[in-house]
Amino acid sequence: MMTMERALGAELRKVSNLTHRYFEQNSNKARVDAITGTNSWIIGFVAHQEEMGREVYQRDLETRFGITRSTASKVVNLMVQKGLLEQQSVPEDRRLKKLKLTERALEVKQLMDEDHVRFEATLRKGLSPEEVNTLFALLDRIKQNLTEEEMTEECEKK
Repeated sequence: MMTMERALGAELRKVSNLTHRYFEQNSNKARVDAITGTNSWIIGFVAHQEEMGREVYQRDLETRFGITRSTASKVVNLMVQKGLLEQQSVPEDRRLKKLKLTERALEVKQLMDEDHVRFEATLRKGLSPEEVNTLFALLDRIKQNLTEEEMTEECEKK
């Protein structure tokens, strides 16, 4: 029987809460009103894809962030209202809307880049490259376990 002295779920939740608090207290976020943590992650993702010469669509956000279509739609609509994203029609398929960052979002991205460099350095402080690689491998396995469980539950509902 597994001992429950420290539960992985509780520890992951604590890390999530600490991450949220870190960005609330130690970031440029205060200088940019109406930007949530989720918005900043999406701006970073879209900017990176644009830098790589790739077009970004809502389904890319769903895949990258593991969110549902309805959640992605709500987030995109709010970001359009806030002046952070534009949706551009695609001539080949009128149903598709390409996501583009606005000038305001690009200014926000510059501030975010500074924050993320500091955050990564804070997370990696005192960890060897081998420990970081091990942590990534373990996190990948946990994500795989959760994804498989989610897929199993979806199949059982059918």
